[in-house]
Amino acid sequence: MITADYTRTMARYSAWQNSAHIQAMATLSPAALTAPRGAFFETILATANHLLWGDTIWLHRFAGTPQPARGSIAESPEETPDFDAYRAARGVRDAEILDWTEALTDAGLSGTLSWHSGALGRQVEKQRAVCVAHFFNHQTHHRGQILAMLTAAGARPGDTDLFAMPGDYSVS
Repeated sequence: MITADYTRTMARYSAWQNSAHIQAMATLSPAALTAPRGAFFETILATANHLLWGDTIWLHRFAGTPQPARGSIAESPEETPDFDAYRAARGVRDAEILDWTEALTDAGLSGTLSWHSGALGRQVEKQRAVCVAHFFNHQTHHRGQILAMLTAAGARPGDTDLFAMPGDYSVS
């Protein structure tokens, strides 16, 4: 289904896009970042926090890293209190994701993953590769929402095409 090399590419892409979003977010006022915009999580910062929360819970399931500060999806928009805290946490999480994928092997994508899903309210067991594919798909889904809100607010995050990603991109 997917390979460890695929996860490394997607981790690099995710970090690149998150960095572009942070640069665009930095051009907006705190009021613009927290203004209701009609998205599922309402605001740019709340949606970014939900994505950070989702990355944190999935990385916990995959690699045993700490769980998110907030316990549920409903609380996820408040994962960090403000843009500066978000920016710092996002950088840490992106580095952790990159590190996890660097250590991942194709064999590490086999088997199943079991967890209690708060969203479904029950125990779930799925193929690990499907869960990892979902992890990256979830990121792309919510970054699309963030991109739309940033653009509507007048910010310009830049190119989003995977093929345009710099070949030597790394998180610093």
